[in-house]
Amino acid sequence: MSAILALTIQFLAAHASGDDKLNIICFGAHPDDAEYKSGGTAALWASQGHRVKLVSVTNGDIGHWQMAGGPLAKRRTAESALVAVRLGVESQVLDIHDGELLPTLENRRIITRIIRDWNADVVVSHRPWDYHPDHRYVGVLVQDAAFMVTVPFFCPDTPHLTTNPVFLYSSDRFKKPYPFEADIAVSIDSVFEKKIDALMALESQIFEGGANGSEEKMLDIPPVGQPEARREYLRQRWIRYAGGDADRYRSTLIKWYGEEQGHKVRFAEAWEICEYGRQPSEAEIRKLFPFFPPETKQ
Repeated sequence: MSAILALTIQFLAAHASGDDKLNIICFGAHPDDAEYKSGGTAALWASQGHRVKLVSVTNGDIGHWQMAGGPLAKRRTAESALVAVRLGVESQVLDIHDGELLPTLENRRIITRIIRDWNADVVVSHRPWDYHPDHRYVGVLVQDAAFMVTVPFFCPDTPHLTTNPVFLYSSDRFKKPYPFEADIAVSIDSVFEKKIDALMALESQIFEGGANGSEEKMLDIPPVGQPEARREYLRQRWIRYAGGDADRYRSTLIKWYGEEQGHKVRFAEAWEICEYGRQPSEAEIRKLFPFFPPETKQ
């Protein structure tokens, strides 16, 4: 029996009896990254009673053109928490300065403990190739934790995991050293409007431009007193982004949903399976993403 098959049988057996709820943890560098990348699928998991946590590894305290420091960190933490409430998931923002994240031993221990405490079945993060150093180092830290979460005497104060989670990369459009490869793509059509409503809470980033905003740029954004116009502004952005991902990863959608349903998907989120951590079979992926049909007809 292969190691992958043995782990798959172990996973399926564990979730066939007792508590069959999944534990999913999504890491982003800032208090908006995990929400953007995984918000729709997080809502789908949560709607079925699975436990989802969105974690920001930095506090976002320089992510605005007009304010910074403690007041901004508190504001962005509150924004992220409100998104989580609207999606039906949990939120955590670590108190590490925005723009200063490093792949240190201390931070590796922090990430390892968080994954263990959540008893994660699935761990999502950025790929370690990205324009932003915080994004890159989140990817490195999660990679570094991918084996250590199972090692008993690393962070022995937090019980180690006996089954390694499946580690996934969020989608991106960077090409070097190699482009993102969509192993898994999820239709978020049924929760698209819910995701838009949730993201409305990220006012400092969406409607004020975040770190790269300016008074001039804000002239193109509907003002505070026009909530419906603001929502439509945000909705059109995500129609382009999530709609683009559905088209870009159409073949992967067809793989998981079948030819007919896969072609109909309008909005999608996608992931690449990290070569570290557990390597899931197709049967296990369907268990981890229980909104996929049980089988497809090509």
